[in-house]
Amino acid sequence: MRRTPRTILALALGLGAAAGHGALEAGRQAELLNLLEQDCGACHGLTRKGGLGPSLLPGALAGKSDEALMSTILDGRPGTPMGPWRPLLSEEDARWLVQELRRGPRR
Repeated sequence: MRRTPRTILALALGLGAAAGHGALEAGRQAELLNLLEQDCGACHGLTRKGGLGPSLLPGALAGKSDEALMSTILDGRPGTPMGPWRPLLSEEDARWLVQELRRGPRR
């Protein structure tokens, strides 16, 4: 089969779309857990009960949609110390973090 630029682009888009629907790789999950514990924990408390930032425990997040939480992670909260993480995180990363926050701390 001859690989034209159009064929290669279609394959790349198809693989990217398929990858976007699966779970993040274990290595990336470990990186995000470290970010959640260390970076988020610096303001929201290492136990996620709150500090400079509000609690990130499941009960505190219950009334917030996944989309609102993802937006806060990616774009920050103007007028607060919560800065945007979009330069470092993908939407899939943010979605995974929201699921992890809803699950609660692992320890």
